[in-house]
Amino acid sequence: MRREPTEAEDRLWHELRDRRLDNIKFKRQMPMGRYVADFVCPAAKLIVEIDGSQHAESRHDQERDTELKARDFGCCVSGMPTF
Repeated sequence: MRREPTEAEDRLWHELRDRRLDNIKFKRQMPMGRYVADFVCPAAKLIVEIDGSQHAESRHDQERDTELKARDFGCCVSGMPTF
């Protein structure tokens, strides 16, 4: 887990927190096995990951996505740049 979010994560969290998006509850930095998901909506079984360019086609990220999807969660990975 990171102490400080990236600017992109901070911006997205501002939109997701406090059920601001269609009254949907999201959690931030949620442990999921060996990984920590950026944003999770447990009720919808949805994970949102924000990966910057340093993650482009990373083997670690591919393994992460596979493991998270194996938990029956949909995983949406955004290639948003980190600022």
